[in-house]
Amino acid sequence: MEDCNKEDFVMMTMKVEGMMCEGCVKRVVEGLKEAGIIAEVSLENKTVSFEGDESVVKKATSEIEDLGFEVVK
Repeated sequence: MEDCNKEDFVMMTMKVEGMMCEGCVKRVVEGLKEAGIIAEVSLENKTVSFEGDESVVKKATSEIEDLGFEVVK
């Protein structure tokens, strides 16, 4: 198992395009949860927020894009 130093984790917020309804929010939340990422998703702001480091950001970006949404960089 990979070492995980939680001290390196910071709150991250990413802008996500394509979320149109609560169903989209649920898909993102569930998809990230399956990947081990607990996130808060705002439909109003079109953002996804979670705690993590750069590796978690890459994982979350990949998961969100696999669901058909666009992470705005």
